[in-house]
Amino acid sequence: MSRVFLEIGFGGGEHAIGQSELNPDVGYIASEVFENGLCSLLSRLVPEGEEDTATPPPHFRIWAEDARLLLKDMPDACLDQAYLMFPDPWPKARHAKRRFVHPENIKQMHRVLKPGAIWRVASDHPVYQEWVTDVMGKQDLFDAPPPAKERPEGWSPTRYEAKAFREGRVPFYWTFTRRP
Repeated sequence: MSRVFLEIGFGGGEHAIGQSELNPDVGYIASEVFENGLCSLLSRLVPEGEEDTATPPPHFRIWAEDARLLLKDMPDACLDQAYLMFPDPWPKARHAKRRFVHPENIKQMHRVLKPGAIWRVASDHPVYQEWVTDVMGKQDLFDAPPPAKERPEGWSPTRYEAKAFREGRVPFYWTFTRRP
C-alpha cells in the first residue's frame, strides 16, 4: 500500500469500515482501546460462524491500544490521512489533558502526517467543539479553517453522529491540513 490512513478511537467501527471500503487501495489502521468497540468492529468484519477462519481485509489493521503509543513509534511523514471522529469530550476542565486534540498530540500528528495531509475531526459536544476551535486556533502546524456544520462528502456516517441528530445536537466537522 502506498497510502496509509489512521483512525483514532473508532467506536463501533462503522466509519473505519466505511472509509476502508471507499479506499480499498489504502492501508487502513483502526485504533481503539475499548473492548466493546473492538468487538463491534470485529463483528462487522467477521461473519457469524467464521470466527476461526475469517481474516480482515488485507489492507485493514487494528491497533487495540492507545493511539498515542502508536504515534510515538511511527516514522515521520508516514500517514496520508487521519481521523478522530466524535471522541470522548472529557467535559470537566480537570480532564482536559485527556482530550486527544491537545498541543502534545497535535505535534505528534504533524510529525506523522505527510505535508499537505488531512486530519479530520468531528464532535457534537459543545465543550469539545469549543476546545478544538480554541486549541487548533492557537497552533501553527495545521491550516485550521472553521468547521463545517454538515457532514462533508466522503465522510462516512457514525452512530455517534446519528445519536447527536436524534438528541438535537449539531456536529462540527473539521478538516485540518498539515503545513510543511
